[in-house]
Amino acid sequence: MAVESKNSTAANENQQSNDGTKSEEMNCEEMTDATDKPLKTANDANKNSTGTSETVPSHPDNTDSTETNEDMQINTGDVYMIKRADGNCHPAQIIQSRETEPGSSAKAEYYVHYVGLNRRLDEWVSRDRITDATQTDSNAAGNGAVVSETVSGSKAIKQVSKQQIASLENPSAAENGDRKLTRNQKRRHDEINHVQKTYAEMDPTTAALEKEHEAITKVKYIDKLRIGHFEIDTWYFSPYPDEYGKVGTLYVCEYCLKYMRFQKTYRYHASECTQRQPPGNEIYRKGTISIFEIDGKDHKLYCQLLCLMAKLFLDHKTLYYDVEPFYFYVLCEIDKKGAHIVGYFSKEKESPENNNVACILILPPYQRKGYGKLLIAFSYELSRREGIVGSPEKPLSDLGRLSYRSYWAYTLLELMKDCRATTQSIKELSELSGITHDDIIYTLQSMKMVKYWKGQHVICVTPKTIMEHLQLPQFKKPKLTVDPAYLRWVPPKRNAIGKFGKKM
Repeated sequence: MAVESKNSTAANENQQSNDGTKSEEMNCEEMTDATDKPLKTANDANKNSTGTSETVPSHPDNTDSTETNEDMQINTGDVYMIKRADGNCHPAQIIQSRETEPGSSAKAEYYVHYVGLNRRLDEWVSRDRITDATQTDSNAAGNGAVVSETVSGSKAIKQVSKQQIASLENPSAAENGDRKLTRNQKRRHDEINHVQKTYAEMDPTTAALEKEHEAITKVKYIDKLRIGHFEIDTWYFSPYPDEYGKVGTLYVCEYCLKYMRFQKTYRYHASECTQRQPPGNEIYRKGTISIFEIDGKDHKLYCQLLCLMAKLFLDHKTLYYDVEPFYFYVLCEIDKKGAHIVGYFSKEKESPENNNVACILILPPYQRKGYGKLLIAFSYELSRREGIVGSPEKPLSDLGRLSYRSYWAYTLLELMKDCRATTQSIKELSELSGITHDDIIYTLQSMKMVKYWKGQHVICVTPKTIMEHLQLPQFKKPKLTVDPAYLRWVPPKRNAIGKFGKKM
């Protein structure tokens, strides 16, 4: 699970890479043998980018009338049919191109954004994955691709029509004909299919910020993250400084989170690193599961490195270096070798809105194992100990909405099942669960269990309806739960917050 808020402050902090981080974390790389020259990295290759367009000449000795992919002209900004990893073709826009490393069979790679899909699916593709014009010609009507002749006479798949792009960005209408979807049905469709909101669906301020954010983070250079014994495909751009931000594979120590460019450096560091767990205090331990609380002020470098790594899997995270106002809660699996990082969430020390989560992330190898809901439940347990009703920072990402709504739904259904009275109020549910009124209304509306009557929301549910929902797979009991008996934590003293969010 990867969840982030789009309202994080300090949006331009990716320009502050000289904030002490770079100088502190790369000393281990200087220990390598100076005579050992590394292989050419993706950063070196990117310096010779092929620019905005590339024309690959046809082979004069090829007498076959069928043209190959190498005969197509590829233009940056145009939309082409790209063969995805699952074998299906999908229209994607060419964002950027780069030369490949020496020895590679392909001359160039292209960074593509799949039209209508979430940006975490963006990737670098080789030339042979761009569908041949002759192959697409037969089904162009179905896919909306237009085949035309270029000035040089070679075939190219030109920009997909605006109508087809609109259909891909908002497929609900096309898939359902004249039948209109309800808001709940459309929201569920978009979440399942990773559909990204268009600028037209956003308010003007959000749309402007989204465009600025997309321009800065459009291209993802780091393709893979090597941490521990995992090699993980990354999702988004992260502002690692200078040459580290443009390597194909980035190596990160799973204990101290220092990052390196080369495997040799990584192996040397692994043999020398003495850290075996996150800094800070271990506040929860049950079995092999452990959670550490880390103050961003006391352990600034570790928290900065954690944020940089998390950005590889969080789209709208913009806080990397100003970590002092936050606590970080790092979830680990414990074995005889040490504490292996699974995920984390951050939380403001002083939140006028009582937000109990700023950003939350479970690394991809550990997703779908119950760790996401465990961290969500843990954040609410901390809020209960503080005596506040908390909520995650809004708006949530698509994966965040799915995880939180599942947690909220199960929690509320269990509370309503255990209560014999069928006339519970939203206020009572909020007091029992620690979930805010707005989050309760949102969740109950998605299950059609609340109505607006005489100026207020009223819960309308029967015991039978509750049991039917609890039988559904999306509302099943979480695999992992928090045991309050194993939490060793005293809430920090909070400064009083005035009416306008100022400390008193």
